[in-house]
Amino acid sequence: MANQNRRDFMRNSLLGLAALPIGVGILSKTAFAQGLPRLDPSAPNAQALNYVEVASDASDHPAFEEGELCDNCMFYSANNEGCQLFPENSVEPAGWCQSWTAQS
Repeated sequence: MANQNRRDFMRNSLLGLAALPIGVGILSKTAFAQGLPRLDPSAPNAQALNYVEVASDASDHPAFEEGELCDNCMFYSANNEGCQLFPENSVEPAGWCQSWTAQS
C-alpha cells in the first residue's frame, strides 16, 4: 500500500511540474495585458529616437513622411498600445519616432 501512495505522489508531482510552464505563461500574458505607463516624450530613450506624441510635430524631421504613425508601424502592438522599441511603456497611436517601419 505504501508503494501505491509513493507512486501517486511521484506521478502527481511530475504532472504538476509539467503544467507549471503553462500556468506561468497564462499568468504572465494576463499581467502584461494590463495597461503600460505612457512613454514620456522627454525620457532619454524617447528623445534618442525623436519620439513625439503627435506625428505632425515631427514634420520638420528629415526621416518623417506623411502617414507614418505608431499605429501603422511594425513595432506597434495594438492590444496594449505597446512598442517593441519601448518595451516598458505604451505609446500614443498617433505618435511617431525615427525608427518607424511599415508593417509587412
